[in-house]
Amino acid sequence: MINIRTNRPGFTIVEMMISMVVMIIASLAIGAVIVDGQNSWTKMYNKIHSSTTTDGYVVTKRFESVMRKASNDKIFIGSDNASVELYYYSSDTATTPDRYMRFYQNGTDLNLEYGQLEPKSAINVETLCGNVSSCTFYEIGQAVQMILVLDNGERKNTIISTAVAQN
Repeated sequence: MINIRTNRPGFTIVEMMISMVVMIIASLAIGAVIVDGQNSWTKMYNKIHSSTTTDGYVVTKRFESVMRKASNDKIFIGSDNASVELYYYSSDTATTPDRYMRFYQNGTDLNLEYGQLEPKSAINVETLCGNVSSCTFYEIGQAVQMILVLDNGERKNTIISTAVAQN
């Protein structure tokens, strides 16, 4: 006669299968959280490093730099608020402003034109950014506010920057 022991230590095949199913479900849940985190990180990275974000940052810094150099009594806003012209001193010894800088939109580009006043002629035109939907300027006391809308088809950013003429 065969003797069968029923009190052996260990796990049955059913218990092993149940524990494997629980582990698989836990692994899938952890994997889903990791994938979702990676997707969120990628989306935020692309948003921060998009052309509209970096162009907006560059234009804001350039606008503030130009405004600090400008004469506070020579600020001209275009009749349609689409341009601003600022006068500045070419050197520390100049007694009156003898140069100008003009921000204006040309198509989908925002340009900065430098020139001399007498006779009035452009020396250089610098394209600050592309993908410009609109750009408007407002004079607020001795400050100028720029409202710039950048749209590259994927992302639309509105940048509002205000700076005070310092000279």
